Amino acid sequence: MAAKWESVNVGDELPKYVHEKVTRTDLVKYAGASGDYNPMHHDETLAKAVGLPSVFAHGMFSMGLLSNVLVAFGGAGSVKRFDVQFRAITWPEDPVTCTGKVTAKREEGGQKLVDVEIQCETKPGTKSIIGSATLAL
Repeated sequence: MAAKWESVNVGDELPKYVHEKVTRTDLVKYAGASGDYNPMHHDETLAKAVGLPSVFAHGMFSMGLLSNVLVAFGGAGSVKRFDVQFRAITWPEDPVTCTGKVTAKREEGGQKLVDVEIQCETKPGTKSIIGSATLAL
């Protein structure tokens, strides 16, 4: 159930989303859904040939995981702005923990808006994505 604007406070935590482990199947499914067939995401031999330890997840795959936090908090259709910075590579076998926190609450143009800061962490202390979003509640 989506949060109600009246009951939201600055500092509130958004519902955490945890993707237990990024699998190669996740990467193949995302490539098919997105049309992004860059071989760095599926060709182990090529990835190693260019000096990487393995293939790696699409940045937008991780951003998609992060969107689960926003939708769980605000409900479908609530996201008005979603900005991120990609900070670290997400590797196969990495767990991905997505979290967020309310940073502001305001009314603007007849909408009840909540600003949040959000992030994905692959290992303790390794933030793969940081960002912010605005939700209309």
